[in-house]
Amino acid sequence: MLRAIYNALWWIVAPLAVLRLLIRSRKERGYREHIAERFGYSRGRLPEDNAPLIWVHAVSVGETRAAQPLIDALMKARPDARILLTHMTPSGRATGEQIFGDRVLRSYLPYDMPHAVRRFLRAWRPSLGLVMETEVWPTLIDECRRADVPLVLTNARMSARSYKRAAKFGHATKGVFGGFARVLAQSPSDAERLTALGARNVAVLGNLKFDMSTPPELAARGHAWRAAIGTRPVWVAASTREGEEELVLQAFAALGIEDALLILVPRHPQRFNEVAGLVEKAGLRLERRSTWAPAATVASGAASAVGGGVPALPSNVNVLLGDSMGELGAYYAASDLAFIGGSLLPLGGQNLIEACAVGVPVLIGPHVFNFTQATADAVAAGAAVQVQDPADLARALRELFGDKARRLAMGGAASAFAARHRGATARTVDVLMAVLPE
Repeated sequence: MLRAIYNALWWIVAPLAVLRLLIRSRKERGYREHIAERFGYSRGRLPEDNAPLIWVHAVSVGETRAAQPLIDALMKARPDARILLTHMTPSGRATGEQIFGDRVLRSYLPYDMPHAVRRFLRAWRPSLGLVMETEVWPTLIDECRRADVPLVLTNARMSARSYKRAAKFGHATKGVFGGFARVLAQSPSDAERLTALGARNVAVLGNLKFDMSTPPELAARGHAWRAAIGTRPVWVAASTREGEEELVLQAFAALGIEDALLILVPRHPQRFNEVAGLVEKAGLRLERRSTWAPAATVASGAASAVGGGVPALPSNVNVLLGDSMGELGAYYAASDLAFIGGSLLPLGGQNLIEACAVGVPVLIGPHVFNFTQATADAVAAGAAVQVQDPADLARALRELFGDKARRLAMGGAASAFAARHRGATARTVDVLMAVLPE
């Protein structure tokens, strides 16, 4: 009965979902492109293409970047196989194009409607499907099982909050989670909750995001920016969400360090202009990364900044708006401290691992239910400090800017923390190669 209601609701929701795409496309044009793919009308593979196809679903930017080491490792382990990368957002698709170019096939994942999913599976004929982290779509799981496509929930996480919601559906939930061929969990607590929800063949392999690394050219770009910024105290507020920038600006106002520079990087590109307006409304001098250091002038090394590759940032600029995609590692490399967004409001937090891997001390808010284990481990390792509100954030920033020895110690602890937890990619590939049909 629940499945019938679920499928019926999709017939009602689908037209509204298309309308939402068109509305969102007014800010981000990509939402009006490839709409047919969202109903399973993909170009697919040629009938004579019989190479194994590994399909990886990565919803948006974060999941796409986390999947990069895994996809590279899969290509190395099975050079005869092709990779299909699917997304739900244009920013995720653009990130996939930026990272992989034409090395992978790409499509949007269809809406979770039986006929749409069947068309998708017939068009692409995957040998193995991987969905990342929390992507649990009942119809997709059911249709993969019908089509004999092993579907693996990879880098799986299940917060206590999400577990309580899912458990309310009782036996129906067990039928959904039991449809995965394998579940590869990030932590023992994730594995325990997923098993309780009905998942079978559950293994704890660690978090793939620890295997992400900032490319040397991106780190060098960040160092070039820092050379152009000078010796000012610099902190980055990364992956901020709607309603959170005002809180970050409150903390900045309370910081009390006159020459400090805030690098503000909103998570969603369609909000760049909105956030720029908030900064200007606060009476702060704004510079956009896209106008200060456009891509054409960015050289590969820090020394180039001194030589004129990147112009000096005017000393009266208070906020540098990170209005670019795929450069978060560079923003971390240019900063003394990093605040991780999505955590001052009850949004679940964002990934702090990339900042740790760059060796930047991390500050993060109280709302981290999507990254509970990673946050707790980073705090215990001395790599991160958790703050409760804007005033607490300002206090922590002030203390760390005033204590260089502690700041350097935290940066070293962050690098060691990230290095210590690497290896999930190799473990995941070993499992997947056993599942992939010959």
